[in-house]
Amino acid sequence: MADNRLRCALVYRLDAGDETSVTMLAKYDHASQYETSPGGSDLYGGRDKSYADAVGMVIGNDPPGATAEAGTIGGFKVCQSEVHQVVYGSDTDGLCLAVITGLKYPSRVAIQALIELYGKYSEQFGLQAKSATTNSLTKKSKPVLQAMCKKYDDLSKVDKSSALAGKVDEVKVQMQDNISAMLKNTEQAESLAERSDQLNEQASVFKKKSTDLRKQMRCKNLKMTIILTLLVVGVLAIILVPLIMKARNK
Repeated sequence: MADNRLRCALVYRLDAGDETSVTMLAKYDHASQYETSPGGSDLYGGRDKSYADAVGMVIGNDPPGATAEAGTIGGFKVCQSEVHQVVYGSDTDGLCLAVITGLKYPSRVAIQALIELYGKYSEQFGLQAKSATTNSLTKKSKPVLQAMCKKYDDLSKVDKSSALAGKVDEVKVQMQDNISAMLKNTEQAESLAERSDQLNEQASVFKKKSTDLRKQMRCKNLKMTIILTLLVVGVLAIILVPLIMKARNK
């Protein structure tokens, strides 16, 4: 899950004391992966603990930092494992919001999501959160948590940098396709040039052979002409010489 997906949203109440007490009030598993799939990372407790309990342990061991202004969420912290990360923060009343994301999900966008979620959640459930019991607000909170997760799961819609990166990736892919096509055309052109050179070479060889053959035929024709001429002259000599000799004797 080392990706850029938003996985889960969780709500806790932090009660200060010698040790911070963490009560899980609501959870929404946007990716539907943690409680339904076996195994898990050491950060999230493995198959014997739900992701909500595991994240609660993370928050209890390292609570959010102090928030200076009442009615706002702050003190954000990021805890990473090999495959995912938890981003969380709280207000002065102990209302703590957290999200689980893939490692490639920008933490600044996760914080932006928590800030937006806090405004809506505290308005609707702020008073109930102060006294709610474990997991008692999950059903009521689902529409709010679901809407936030749906909105922030698509980074291109909520983060200009991610949208720009997506467009850059599209341009890269297009450029790669264009380069591949150009290389393919170059290879085809080189292949055609090579074939053309081969045809030219074959034509030269054919021309040379034709010229040699023509010379040979000329020589043969010349020889046959000389032989026939000599033969005709010899026949005429055999016939005419006796006649000429007889005419002289008379």
